Amino acid sequence: MPNQIIFTPEAPAPIGPYSQAVLAGSTLYISGQIALDADTGELVNENITEETHAVMKNLEAVLRSAGFAFSDVVKCTIFIRDMGQFGTINEAYGQYFKSNPPARETVEVSKLPKNVNVEISCIAVK
Repeated sequence: MPNQIIFTPEAPAPIGPYSQAVLAGSTLYISGQIALDADTGELVNENITEETHAVMKNLEAVLRSAGFAFSDVVKCTIFIRDMGQFGTINEAYGQYFKSNPPARETVEVSKLPKNVNVEISCIAVK
């Protein structure tokens, strides 16, 4: 079965040569999402909590478009610009994984696309 490219207008269009997600067999690989509003193209970044929720809503839109949910996520990677914001990001992120959270790593980086503060990618399996 060939890989299936996943695209939904409910999440921001890619800003480079990549897909929102790729479904390979029963595994969904979602590219890193940032806090871009899919309708306006504007960043949602009044504060780190709002920004993290916007990222999670973009991930949710991609998951949903492929027939997946947060309960199917097995791995996330969080890239943040300031590890000092980890607790706030973690609190918002945790609201989407009420039980059996996925494996994860969080990495501080010097810069992210569009100078955002957080970017999250994930892998989900059916």
